[in-house]
Amino acid sequence: MSNLQEALSTLAPARLQGIRRGIEKESLRAAATGALAPTPHPDALGSALTHPNITTDYSESQLELITGVHASVEQCLEELTQVHQFVYRALGDELMWASSMPCTLPADETIPIGRYGSSNVGRAKSVYRMGLAHRYGRRMQTISGIHYNWSLPGVSDAQYFGLIRNFRRHAFLLLYLFGASPAACSSFVTGRKHELQTLSPGTVYMPYGTSLRMGRLGYQSDAQASLAVSYNSLEGYADSLYEALTKPYPAYEAIGIVNPGGEYNQLATSLLQIENEFYGTIRPKRVIRPGERPLHALRERGVEYVEVRLMDLDPFVPVGIKAQTIRFLDIFLLHCLLSDSPHDTPAEIAALGRNQHRTAAFGRDPALVLERDGREAKLTDWGAEIVAECAPIAQLLDRVHDTSDYGDALRAAEALLGNPDMLSSARVLAAMARDHSNSFSAFSLAQSEQLKAKLLKLPYGGTLHAHLEAVARQSVEDQRAVEAADTMQFEQYRQQYISAERLGLGKAAVAPALAAV
Repeated sequence: MSNLQEALSTLAPARLQGIRRGIEKESLRAAATGALAPTPHPDALGSALTHPNITTDYSESQLELITGVHASVEQCLEELTQVHQFVYRALGDELMWASSMPCTLPADETIPIGRYGSSNVGRAKSVYRMGLAHRYGRRMQTISGIHYNWSLPGVSDAQYFGLIRNFRRHAFLLLYLFGASPAACSSFVTGRKHELQTLSPGTVYMPYGTSLRMGRLGYQSDAQASLAVSYNSLEGYADSLYEALTKPYPAYEAIGIVNPGGEYNQLATSLLQIENEFYGTIRPKRVIRPGERPLHALRERGVEYVEVRLMDLDPFVPVGIKAQTIRFLDIFLLHCLLSDSPHDTPAEIAALGRNQHRTAAFGRDPALVLERDGREAKLTDWGAEIVAECAPIAQLLDRVHDTSDYGDALRAAEALLGNPDMLSSARVLAAMARDHSNSFSAFSLAQSEQLKAKLLKLPYGGTLHAHLEAVARQSVEDQRAVEAADTMQFEQYRQQYISAERLGLGKAAVAPALAAV
């Protein structure tokens, strides 16, 4: 019996039924022309600061829709669908852009940064985004994706970090199977060095690309590349982040905190302003208490769930992800958790970065090889091996849930490994060629219109609408209450929020007056 099968045999059905999940979905708001919508966050959607389900990500024009925590895949998608239905009724002629790569963008400095009101926490959120603009440019922040949050009862910190190490080793398979961003609008790369080819006027692409979002042009940072964060233990991970959050970084010191006109440039001059700035394909997470920093929560109470961050929006489905994909993620995450997970090394971490870039740019090239334990391995062979090892996990989940859905999800992945033309990334390029004269913008605009029409046709009751309107109204009241409760000057707030003490252990690290940025 393999170690994986042995680990599986100890998993009680009740634990598997205890899997919990939630989704965060980012989408740009686009005008009917396919350009970035310059309008503020719609009033009918409530407060982006305090609404539990509807906020903005980086840009004022970038919606983020958030579900609660769900035991059922269907209920999770049902909630995400209902939030979409509500949002679309507030958008008028505007669209939620269906693709991960952005719509036609204006000049970098005119991309609007998220605004969250006059409270200290609201201002801090905007200053953090201004810092991102100074550090990486605004365009990079307009890329959108799906974040999948996942937990299983009874998993220790060490086991979650084992899962994370294996996830990073095998993440290439998810980029291959579900990457859906092989092309982009050329406005995204204007004035930047890049390896993309011109496909048609206004469209750049990689012929074998899977996910430009996760490649060299996407969420990347040379400064962060110097951070060889290890995932061998919670302590080691926390120590790496602590240093990045507290040690001044010369290039960011040069930007300064406040400009000569008195406007804030960034929250801090460290390599990371706050924890969320650290880019990764997966993060260990813990729900924070009021006024608590995420790193403190992790150190104090351990890992509660993981956040998978590499999923592109699926431009062929109304809410950007489908049930079969979620089920494959459940199988894949269990495989990562239950398989042996040796400690990572700096050499392996560097190789995994190269594997990610190769898969993002060349994933569908049949000859593509990746680095595996110091040797070369064909992507499709290695992927097929992982999928084969997942079979008993899918069988067990099917038994526990009395379904064949998990086996179906695994068989679909197996079929994609043998038929790359059926991958989302290939289907995007095929649809662009067939119907849109190879134009990324025309394809994405048509998909966005089609998905909007589908969502608006779905049944949507008055009771549901009234409930969601009430949540939006309440969020506006909640924002006013946050603003009214502020007692300190913003500069004092900023200094307290970023102080090293608040990243440590113990009671002193929690300041109830400081809401989380």
